[in-house]
Amino acid sequence: MSDRQRAVQARVYGRVQGVSYRIWARSEAIRLGIAGWVRNESDGSVTARMAGADAAVSSMIERLWKGPAGASVSRVDVEELSSWNAPTSFTIIV
Repeated sequence: MSDRQRAVQARVYGRVQGVSYRIWARSEAIRLGIAGWVRNESDGSVTARMAGADAAVSSMIERLWKGPAGASVSRVDVEELSSWNAPTSFTIIV
């Protein structure tokens, strides 16, 4: 099993606000052992910045495409981060 760490920023588009997407994302990230944050954007999208084991981050990216009940994801843009001092937990930024 690889110890490789990965950090990404993902922008999720579609119907992702008003459906508890941030709460769901925080729960999924904690379940996977990922640190970072999630926030709503003014254009109706959601941004998540995440760091953790490569496999866990990859799994989270896949889950972002589904989201919670009521969400309808049309696009997920992922940017690899070469350097990011991730927090020790996963939080919702208001």
